Amino acid sequence: MNGNSTDVYVHCEEYREGSLTGDMCEDLCVHGRVSYQRCLYYENGKKVIEARWNGSPVVLKSKLENFSSYEPLGLLEYQEPGEELSPLDMVFYATLEIRNSLGLEVGNSSLENLLSQGLGGAAAGRGAVGRIVGGGAGGAGVRSYSQAELASLWSLLQQEEYTILRVLQDLTPHVAMVTGSCGHFYALEYLWAGHAWDQNIFPLEEVSVAGESPLSGGLGSGGRWRAREMIHRIALSFLDMVWHFDHDFTHRLHLCDIKPENFAIRKDLTVVAIDVDMAFFEPKMKDLLDQNCSSQDDCNFFDCASRCDLRKKRCSRRRRNSNLQVICEKIFRPWFSPTLLGAKAGLPLQVELQKAVQECSETDRGEEEEEQRGERRSLDVQQHLHGILTRLLKEGGVTEEGGATERTGYAHTSLNF
Repeated sequence: MNGNSTDVYVHCEEYREGSLTGDMCEDLCVHGRVSYQRCLYYENGKKVIEARWNGSPVVLKSKLENFSSYEPLGLLEYQEPGEELSPLDMVFYATLEIRNSLGLEVGNSSLENLLSQGLGGAAAGRGAVGRIVGGGAGGAGVRSYSQAELASLWSLLQQEEYTILRVLQDLTPHVAMVTGSCGHFYALEYLWAGHAWDQNIFPLEEVSVAGESPLSGGLGSGGRWRAREMIHRIALSFLDMVWHFDHDFTHRLHLCDIKPENFAIRKDLTVVAIDVDMAFFEPKMKDLLDQNCSSQDDCNFFDCASRCDLRKKRCSRRRRNSNLQVICEKIFRPWFSPTLLGAKAGLPLQVELQKAVQECSETDRGEEEEEQRGERRSLDVQQHLHGILTRLLKEGGVTEEGGATERTGYAHTSLNF
């Protein structure tokens, strides 16, 4: 690296000493194939850096300042120099750490079901944990792990965002792909992030679709999509993401910090969650909401809210609002406001869309005793929105092809060095 890159490659010395490793380390510390571009975020030790790896843009992230800031794997203290840990032991300890990070219990199979779901594995060792640690347990490719590999993996597993992205990237197209790591730094695919100050939220003029030239001037020609049509397709991808997070895993995934900056789009306009520090599965969500209260405001955990039982002075463990409701309130309402639509705001389908978005932003999951009715109501609202957006796309002459992410290319595991 060159330029202002000291904060990234300062641990290259530790790599050369054999203290840490990763599939990016050689390119970063030996061949100079990772180049610093700019700092995107820095606060309390958390770093987000734009870089180029082998000529392609990536985003580098770490939760804490230095490799030494992470808790060491206690098992290493009892190992003799040069002694290695077996794959079965590594999968076991990684499973425990992931359980703690995601708030899931191993005993009731919640974690195993989540990690093996959609991966063809009957147990965590053959599912996502096996992929995270590289090789997994059993079969061809079994190997032991060096202390540098174990220490590096352990620093990554202590970063909740890394863990949830690695677990989910094989199960859904709606989370950012981890593409590599070196020590406690991990690389994510580079995407077009949202911004609250942009009326389109995403930089549509920079995104080329299906091999066409990027949008220019708001109107497309020669196969380009008009900005409004792109927004409708992105909105459909938001709905698809909500469906995935609500139904595709053993537990519902709650997003408690919904704002444009925490989402991005790929070239095919798939919406991707890029900052999941405040994403929690249902069991952990219930624990976070289970608090004392004296008013309804006491039961708001960022964008996730429950109800205060004023008699018991205790917040309900069940979330009252939903991912869909907050996305309608904070993303869809600004997008589909009459102010931005201008002359088109009075068209019948646009009016219907505005009403549907308003209804969506006001539809919560209902009281605990009417849970099924509330879930049904939310599903109806989601299907209504999907239908309107699909009709708007057809009116614009856009087919429903695309919007699916191709999951091809290099498959990263944190110990695939």
